[in-house]
Amino acid sequence: MSKQQYRSEMGIIADILGVAMDGGTQGVIISAISRRANLSHYAVLEKCQKLIDAGLVESMKSDRNRLFRVTEKGIRFSQEFQRFQGVMQGLNLRY
Repeated sequence: MSKQQYRSEMGIIADILGVAMDGGTQGVIISAISRRANLSHYAVLEKCQKLIDAGLVESMKSDRNRLFRVTEKGIRFSQEFQRFQGVMQGLNLRY
């Protein structure tokens, strides 16, 4: 029997972007993303790297921490994705 995911990869990415957007211009640390998005530390690192490669999130160093901050492109993507989610929910479809 295979284990069914309750969130798609897009849903996970949307959650990470949402946490990063809440962090504002200061950014947010990995542990905060991990806790609020309900993901392991390593899963967050993997997804954040994908988001960095896509230009949706940027990484910066602050003292001992690595911070992640959403870019303008990431904000636009998040807004469009929220619109898409609304349409899909209106049609009662899973994405």
